[in-house]
Amino acid sequence: TFPCPGAQKYQMPNSSSISEFLLLALADTRQLQLLHFWLLLGIYLAALLGNGLISTAVACDHRLHTPIPMYFFLLNLALLDLGCISTTLPKAMANALWHTRHISYAGCAAQVFFFFFFISAEYSLLTVMSYDRYVAICKPLHYGTLLGSRACATMAAAAWGTGLLNAVLQTANTFSLPLCQGNAVNQLFCEIPQILKLSCSDAYLREIWLLGVSASLSSGCDPPAPGSSCGSRRPLPCPAGRLLPPTRLPAAPWAAPRAG
Repeated sequence: TFPCPGAQKYQMPNSSSISEFLLLALADTRQLQLLHFWLLLGIYLAALLGNGLISTAVACDHRLHTPIPMYFFLLNLALLDLGCISTTLPKAMANALWHTRHISYAGCAAQVFFFFFFISAEYSLLTVMSYDRYVAICKPLHYGTLLGSRACATMAAAAWGTGLLNAVLQTANTFSLPLCQGNAVNQLFCEIPQILKLSCSDAYLREIWLLGVSASLSSGCDPPAPGSSCGSRRPLPCPAGRLLPPTRLPAAPWAAPRAG
């Protein structure tokens, strides 16, 4: 039997047939595109200058290599900020300069991976820095014990590792979905919510579950003990044998009783 010509089943395009995505255009006219290019370039150079100065100062000034880990965490935060802004702005500037909207499929996946990696690691590092300030304010006598050099390096490595794990999970989940709603991304860079709108299936439940796992990993740093606060600290007991007998201070001359 020969199939009827009109009985062919329509095949919707999937992610295997998509070789590139179309990003959101900044403007339609050439003058506005150039204006946006110079604006993004100024923002990018300001971010590079600020974070570069912080990184250089902490790395080169030996006076900042103190037991206080604040400068060490600031160095890591500056590097993460540099990576995050370098993932999105250069491609947006290139598209505005060359009057194009295209980004390859592999480039979009790499942008999603690195953006989520740096953002997740930055949130984890901010959690570590908040714990550092908590110990410095509420437990100053135990600060050197709880936040030594090895502990700080371990927490910083855990923040970077958490970002890497979150990025792998989110990127693999996003680009494993079939895409059949076109290839136009309504954003200046490849973003997971915009790519999910192109999916054929309803993937929001799986994405919510992954976001919950990511939030648990990002906030999985060493939290303060339950019920502990700055106002509920007990005074430290004095060592044995160091208690002094109570002494009576001499009375002030004006406090002496009057005669008669």
